[in-house]
Amino acid sequence: MGKSLGRIGVILISIPNITINLILSFIVFIDIGMKEKTVIYTFGKWIVSQYFYINWGFLFDSLSVSMVLIVIIIYSLVYIYSIDYMYNDPHFIRFLSYLSLFTFFMLILVTADNLIQLFLGWEGVGLCSYLLISFWYTRIQALKAAIKAMIINRIGDFWFLVGILLLLTQTYNLEFNVIYNLIPHLIDKTIIILNYEFNFINVVCFFLFLGVMGKSAQIGLHTWLPDAMEGPTPVSALIHAATMVTAGVFLLIRCSFIFEYSPTILLFITFIGALTALFAAIIGLLQNDIKKIIAYSTCSQLGYMVFTCGLSNYSLAFFHLSNHAFFKALLFLSAGAIIHGLSNEQDIRRMGGLIQLFPLSYTGIFIGSLALMGFPFLTGFYSKDIILEFNYCHFTILGTFTYWFNVSAAFFTAAYSTRLLYLVFFTKTNAYKKYIINAHEANKLTAFVLFVLCMGSIFVGYLTHDMFIGLGSDFFNNSIYILPKNVTLLDSEFIPFYIKLIPIYFTFFGIFISFLFNYKYSYKITKIILINKKIYSIYTIINKKFFFDKIYNYFIARKFLNLGYHISFKLIDKGILENLGPNFFYNKMLYYMYKYTVYNNKLNSFIIYFSSITLTIFFFILLLFLFIL
Repeated sequence: MGKSLGRIGVILISIPNITINLILSFIVFIDIGMKEKTVIYTFGKWIVSQYFYINWGFLFDSLSVSMVLIVIIIYSLVYIYSIDYMYNDPHFIRFLSYLSLFTFFMLILVTADNLIQLFLGWEGVGLCSYLLISFWYTRIQALKAAIKAMIINRIGDFWFLVGILLLLTQTYNLEFNVIYNLIPHLIDKTIIILNYEFNFINVVCFFLFLGVMGKSAQIGLHTWLPDAMEGPTPVSALIHAATMVTAGVFLLIRCSFIFEYSPTILLFITFIGALTALFAAIIGLLQNDIKKIIAYSTCSQLGYMVFTCGLSNYSLAFFHLSNHAFFKALLFLSAGAIIHGLSNEQDIRRMGGLIQLFPLSYTGIFIGSLALMGFPFLTGFYSKDIILEFNYCHFTILGTFTYWFNVSAAFFTAAYSTRLLYLVFFTKTNAYKKYIINAHEANKLTAFVLFVLCMGSIFVGYLTHDMFIGLGSDFFNNSIYILPKNVTLLDSEFIPFYIKLIPIYFTFFGIFISFLFNYKYSYKITKIILINKKIYSIYTIINKKFFFDKIYNYFIARKFLNLGYHISFKLIDKGILENLGPNFFYNKMLYYMYKYTVYNNKLNSFIIYFSSITLTIFFFILLLFLFIL
C-alpha cells in the first residue's frame, strides 16, 4: 500500500509500529532476560512427515531476547536516519520496506527454536542483503556487488544445510532442546566420507562453521563484505552493526552445545578468527574509500568474536557483538552524513579540513573510532581488552600465537582509525570547491540518531559489563553451554598487570605511528613508496586486498566459466543432447521426407507416363473409329 499512502503516510504508520516494537523488546528483555526465564512458544505445525515434524516455534531465552533488543534498537535508529537520508530518493518507500523485511528475517533467525526455522531467517537476510545492496539497480557496480554477496553466501549456506541434514540423520529432530540432549550420546559416532572415517560431531561442526564463514565474512569468504558498500549507507550500517554478519556469530553461540564437543573444530575456529582479525586490519590500513575502511574494521571485529567463540567464551563474544553494534552503526551513519553533505564523495584523499563543516559527524566518527580502538573506558574497551586478556591466559602454543595476532590487529586498528580521522578532518582540504561550497551538516533527525549512538558507544559497555560477563553472573543461564574444562574466564583476572596493559600500549603506539606518518613524514613516505619497487609492490598488494578477487576470478570463476562453456554448453547442451534430441529427430524426419519425396516423384512420373500412353492410345482408337465411319 506504499504508493497509495505516500511518503508521509508510510512514515506516520511506521514510526508508531517501530516505537511499539522497541517497547515490547525492552519488556521481553526485562521479563525473560533479567529474570532468567526460558519460554518456548509453538505457533503451529509447519512440516509433518510421519515421525518427523517441524513446528513454527519461538525460543525466548536470555540470548535471543538480548539479540532481539540489539536488532530492534539499531533498526529503529537506522530507520529514523533513513527517513532523512533517503527521503528524496524516488524509491524511498521500497527502501523502507526492504529495511523492515530485513529486520523481520533477522528476528525470525534469532528467535527460532529449531535449525530449519533458523535457516529460513538465515536465507531471508541473505535475500534482503541482495535487494538492499542492489537497491540502486542502475549502477553496474551495485549489481555486481549484490550478485557477489549472494554467490559467496550461497557457498557457505550450502555447507550449513549439509550440516543440518547430517544432524537430522542421527537425531531425527532439529529442535535445539532435543539436539541438546542427544549430542552427548553422539560423541563417539563416526561417519565415512570418501572411504575415510571421521568423527560425526567434528564433521557437523565443520560444515556449520563454513556457513558461519560465509555469513560473517571470515577469511576466504570475506570478499563480499567490502563490496557490499555499494548499497546506501543506512544499509551498510544495518548489515554491519546488528544483522547479517552477526548472524554467523549468533549461530556459533546458539550451537555452543554442539561445538563444545568438538575441540578440533574449536581450534580451527580460533585460528581462522585470529587470522581474519589481523588480515582485515592490515587491508583496512591502506584503503581510501571511507566506507570500505569501516567495512574492513567490521571484518576484523568479527574475527575477534569468532576466535573468542573458538576459545569457548561465548558470553564474551556476545558482549563484544552488542558493543560493536553501537560504535559500528555510529561510524557508518556519521560517515554517511559526510558523504551526503559532500555530494556523495567517499574517497578520503578528496576530503580534509572538514572538522569545521561537519562538527557533529566528526564527534560521531571520533567517538566511534576510539571505541573501535578499545580506548580506555569507552564501550569497545570493556570487551576488546578482556578478549585479549582471556586469550593470553590459555597458555597454549595456539593461544600465544593468536594473542600476538590480535594484539597486532589492535595496533593496525588504531593506525587506520587515526589515518581516517586525520585525512578526513585535520589535513588541508583536497575536496573540490563546489563540494565544499555546498557542504552541509546533517539535520536534527540525524543529529538525534548520532547522539543516541554516541551515548551507546560511551556507556553501553560499562553498563552491561557485569550483566553479560561479570564474575558469578548467570545472565545467560542455560542458553549457552560450556564444558567445565573450558571455563577459564576467571584465570584472566589473575594475569600480571603489565600483560593487561600490552593491548593499550599497542593501541597508543598505533595512534602515534599513524599520526607521525600521516602528519610529519607523509610526503617522504609517499616518495619512498613510489621510488622503491619492493615497497611499492607491498603497498599495491595490501591496497588491492591481497588480490583475493583476482585469484578467485582467475583460478575459480574463469575455470568454471570455461567448463560451463566448453563442457556443459558446447559438448552437452549443443552437442550430445541436441544430437540425441532435436537434431536427431530433425535429421531423421528430413531423411524420410526426402525418401518419400523421391519415391513420390518416381510414382508421379510413372503415372504421368502411363496416362500419356493411355491417352495416346485412346485418341488413336478414336481417330481410327472416326476414319472408318
